Amino acid sequence: MSELFDAVDALIASRSPLPPPAERKRLRQAHGLTLDEVAAALQVRRATVSGWEAGKTEPRPPERDAYARMLKQLSQLYPANAPVPPEDTAVPETPAIPAAPAPSAVEAAQARTAPTGPAAEPASTRPAAPVPRPAVTTRPTPRRPAAKKDAPAGTPTGGADPRFENGPLAVVDVDADGQVLAYCIGGLVLDVPAKSLPALVEWTLVEGRLGQPKLSGPGKDADPLILLTAAACEHYGLPVTLTKEERLAGRIPEGHKVIKQLTRADWQLTKRGFGPWARIYRPAQGSERSCVQLCIPSWDALDTRHWANAGQLPPADLARLLGTYAARVMTPRGSTAVTGLELMTALHPPTRASEPDATGRRHSEHNPGSLGKDPVDCAPCEAPDGHPLLAELPRFHQRTPAEVLVEEAYDWARPLTDAECLRPYLVGIDVNMAFAAGANGLMVGLGAPTRVKTPVFDPKLPGSWLVDLSHVDLSRVKLAKQWTDLDGELLPSPFTPKGERPTGPAWYATPTVAYAVELGYDVTPIEAYVRYDSGRYLDGWYNRLRDAYLATIADLGVHADMPPADFLAAMDGYRHRDPELAIVVSAIKATVKGGIGKLRERPRGEGWKPGQPWRALARPTWRPDIRAAVISRTRINMHRKIVKHAAFTGQYPVAVLSDCAVYASDGPSPLDFLPYRDGKPLPGGFKLGVNPGLVKHEGTQSVLWGEGVREQFNAPELNLARYIKDGTVTDQDTGE
Repeated sequence: MSELFDAVDALIASRSPLPPPAERKRLRQAHGLTLDEVAAALQVRRATVSGWEAGKTEPRPPERDAYARMLKQLSQLYPANAPVPPEDTAVPETPAIPAAPAPSAVEAAQARTAPTGPAAEPASTRPAAPVPRPAVTTRPTPRRPAAKKDAPAGTPTGGADPRFENGPLAVVDVDADGQVLAYCIGGLVLDVPAKSLPALVEWTLVEGRLGQPKLSGPGKDADPLILLTAAACEHYGLPVTLTKEERLAGRIPEGHKVIKQLTRADWQLTKRGFGPWARIYRPAQGSERSCVQLCIPSWDALDTRHWANAGQLPPADLARLLGTYAARVMTPRGSTAVTGLELMTALHPPTRASEPDATGRRHSEHNPGSLGKDPVDCAPCEAPDGHPLLAELPRFHQRTPAEVLVEEAYDWARPLTDAECLRPYLVGIDVNMAFAAGANGLMVGLGAPTRVKTPVFDPKLPGSWLVDLSHVDLSRVKLAKQWTDLDGELLPSPFTPKGERPTGPAWYATPTVAYAVELGYDVTPIEAYVRYDSGRYLDGWYNRLRDAYLATIADLGVHADMPPADFLAAMDGYRHRDPELAIVVSAIKATVKGGIGKLRERPRGEGWKPGQPWRALARPTWRPDIRAAVISRTRINMHRKIVKHAAFTGQYPVAVLSDCAVYASDGPSPLDFLPYRDGKPLPGGFKLGVNPGLVKHEGTQSVLWGEGVREQFNAPELNLARYIKDGTVTDQDTGE
């Protein structure tokens, strides 16, 4: 009879309903069980149990009966409405901190197609990823280390979509016990069971739950980013540092054993190979992507010019730093310059899905407002030296201003006047996010140029114009529709980077020619390459980077709309309040400058010869005309403020370098020479503040210092703006 009862019990158990996947995981973690322990008890693979808890697969008899029995017993011990003991009781050495706040509604609305890939290798003694957000009060607290610092206010610590619940990236490290750990944002630490790099890639896609939602409707979700510490490199068979030959090549040899492992596992690398930033992928299957990006700081992946000492930070701090950048800008795709360019594409994808056709199918079509998916040729005047369009030019030919468009940032200086020499100080002011401000609202061409002979200038038409501006006299300009007299000898020309007055026809971008008209002078273009298909392509890019900059610097105590004196005080030493967030500020600013510069990327070795195409020319985002327009507008914005300031105060800059201007002053503060009245600045002039386009204090030195270094290096027009910040000048800087 007992055998019949057992058979009936087994039959009922085989049809017993199982709790939802998230509840299965909650019950296991509530009892302090690991995936390995459950897998061993049920005599299945660890990945099988993980699949049951993720809802990807369902258990089958005979394992289903035992699994249902275990869950039933656990549900009696840990009902859903009862408090659950903290999970750190299972691992006493790992203290817990409160769960991260729930993500915003905007993040909750974003989603992407779930990544797929084979299951990760078994072997772990620690719990897997915590249960999906949003959290419930009965859920056990995820295991987290004692975080040194919380994430900045407003920074998401995970995605509302359970596929991204652990954030956009993880720093993988190996602890003293040989355990491989993944440090995510918010102080979260995950166990990594993978024993090889291919297994790590698969774990990332299957169990890591890393990634970031797309930034635009037609776009793609960001692939997960894994940063490998030096210990992790050694663990996975990678060199801790690159040899000199590998650094020059930018990658490890193709015959390296780790690359062979990836090949055997059917993973592929991009053409750039396995370098400091490596992309490992399998060809997409429909809309499903299987791609992981690796970043290796010990291979100099994080340029110290922009990331300071980020590569030497502990894993948790590095995850916090890069996680903040990823949440506010985007998941890094390489250098800050590469990321700046990728952000443009992420916000304006080249294609989108069409409306359904007669059969109900959708097709890929051009996304209006984007640069498209195919590159376009630039105009000959916009092409840099060595471009295929210039292959017919004689070797070593030096193109004149009438042959080449030269729109670059200011590098101008002049000797001090006698009156300026009597003032005690030189004060530098720097425009915040100057190139971002130059991009804001700028009309740029979206397609190929059209050549036009003797055109009528149109300030709303983006392009390159051959025009003679040598007749523009800065001694008399029109301001607010009234002619104003200035000392033109003390002003840089707005039409050349060196501030020299043009001597004849030259190529200019639209903002430069429009400024000549604004100053009250007629222009008669000889020729032009214009782009009729145009739009404000960079507006979304500017808004994203502006918001990232303002949010991060606000975390450092500097806020918009602060009174001038309070703003200067807040900016003084802001980097020391949180050095890691200060690195994020620097990286955001480098993303702006680098992204603009990347629009005209030059050849980078690879056996290139003048007249031959190089890799960057195959990108739709290789657009030297857009770069020229942004730089032109940035330089014009600076000159407009200089002219307004001179007309109102009679003060002229002694040096201008890109976005920094230096003035002789009676006091050491910008407030000693900026014309504030009742706390209000000169309209159209320089205004102190944190927003892009406003200025901050760059540095102060004495006039004696300035005259001394010029005399020491026998350089009467040494650009003092380059050294105003700390006053340090070296022989290398001056070319001695």
